[in-house]
Amino acid sequence: MGNTGLQVSVLGFGASPLGGVFHDVDADEGRKAVKRAFERGINFFDTSPFYGDTRSEMALGRAIADLPRSEIVVATKVGRYGAETFDFSAERVTRSVDESLERLGLDMIDLIQCHDMEFVCLDQIVNETLPALLELKKQGKVRFVGITGLPLKIFKDVLDRAPAGSVDCVLSYCHYTMLDDTLDGLIPYLQSKNVGIINASPLCMGLLTRRGPPSWHPAPQEVLDAARRATAAADEAGVDIADLALRYSLKNEKIATTLVGMCTRQQVEENCNSALLALGSGSDESRTYQEVTGQVAEILGAVHNVTWRSGLPENN
Repeated sequence: MGNTGLQVSVLGFGASPLGGVFHDVDADEGRKAVKRAFERGINFFDTSPFYGDTRSEMALGRAIADLPRSEIVVATKVGRYGAETFDFSAERVTRSVDESLERLGLDMIDLIQCHDMEFVCLDQIVNETLPALLELKKQGKVRFVGITGLPLKIFKDVLDRAPAGSVDCVLSYCHYTMLDDTLDGLIPYLQSKNVGIINASPLCMGLLTRRGPPSWHPAPQEVLDAARRATAAADEAGVDIADLALRYSLKNEKIATTLVGMCTRQQVEENCNSALLALGSGSDESRTYQEVTGQVAEILGAVHNVTWRSGLPENN
């Protein structure tokens, strides 16, 4: 992952569903899902205090308690604590890290990230938040520092101004998917900055799933409609669109890991199997699969790279 030296699984465990973000979750099943993910080779686990109002962090903490600490990479975030609650002040992020350490049952967080930084003035991220997190790095409470958000322009805005080496990773979501692959154009720049690249939400926060997106999904109506048509087309051919979408996102070798939200053992098995097929450790490249992939791509082509605004206007 960039220059961190971290060896992370190509498929990462997105723990937001453990907090009930998308639907109610059985706590015991969630714990077993994390254990099964580790058994299948997943070693990167990502969460945030925002997910389920700290429930995701607490659930993940309980689940990883029996896993070998030296063999897992745990990431969480600071700065976002509610739908409209943001605080990237040095005092708050410092306290937030201590709170996360307690909830996760850890004495060090492998990767701490500024969560959805587009909602605040980026001057604060550069001049206050990152220095505070680097101080925590010196103290040994965190190993590496990252930044996250939806608009791609925020990464360049911060990386161009932050001292070299102060940002180790970027997490981009919904921008390397079958619907939107604009992250690809930013990868050469990110590589020039020697930062690790994390791709999240390859299923577009539920858009490219049979269950469908949550009611609060921010995508424009034409994107929602196209995703439904694509899902129906895949279903008609007996193919799960989530499988198509995940395989697409996992094939870019320049991306260190792709995070997928999971909370059941069945999801873990399905996602791991899709990952192996995407990486060539399988033989399901049938004519039907290729035809459905093309059909879905054609349907989604009408809204290809259509995104939505997030955060302050100047950060979009």
